[in-house]
Amino acid sequence: MSCYDQLAACYDELTGDVAYERRADYLEKLFRRAAMPVHTVLDLACGTGTMTWLLTGRGYEMIGVDGSEEMLAVAMEKYGEVGGEPPIFLHQSMPRLDLYGTVDAAICCLDSLNYLTRPADVRRTLDRLRLFIAPGGLLIFDVNTPKKFHAMDGQVFLDETEDAYCVWRTEYSRRICTYYMDLFRRRADGTWHRSLEIHRERCHTVEELTAWLREAGFGKIRVYGDGKLRRPAENEQRIYFSCVRL
Repeated sequence: MSCYDQLAACYDELTGDVAYERRADYLEKLFRRAAMPVHTVLDLACGTGTMTWLLTGRGYEMIGVDGSEEMLAVAMEKYGEVGGEPPIFLHQSMPRLDLYGTVDAAICCLDSLNYLTRPADVRRTLDRLRLFIAPGGLLIFDVNTPKKFHAMDGQVFLDETEDAYCVWRTEYSRRICTYYMDLFRRRADGTWHRSLEIHRERCHTVEELTAWLREAGFGKIRVYGDGKLRRPAENEQRIYFSCVRL
């Protein structure tokens, strides 16, 4: 069962402030720094496919992979919104990634790697990525920083639209951040349906991730601030990794 069972239907509405266009611009800057041209791209943990379709519209051949059937259903409903060859969407967990060939680059956006709460699953995922990224190809992902997780402990947040209302509170303990989400969705008859989802993320350090990347066969590892082409600042909330499949 996916922790996005109920959230999928209103995920896009509740995340309207994510600034996907700006993030896509940043990814393309990193693509242009790669030693090889980037044409085929894997979007790992693609969710509702917003970034997948956005990069499709920019001319990339995309494969979207996600562990939630509900999120993928929303992604596939976006067919025809942009030009270009439609993406291939696959229902797979990150540690069990299995493609039909290699890609020039792989991305994993919006702290999706933090959702792997067992270090062994992160290492398996990186091993699988090395299998399906072409030699010299690029891997880019972002994670939430320890500073962000510590700041979120005990916090309560609210996201709302006309037809959806999400209250979520967070607890951070032993490097696990737990999100308790109360989700209210308006039915067609005007009544509201309430559901609860629990999400968990693990705080992975730069040192851990760097070691696991090297162990999996990646090199030229660079760490950047959020949307920046410089090293992270001390108070950075999100950082990006860029590395090359050796």
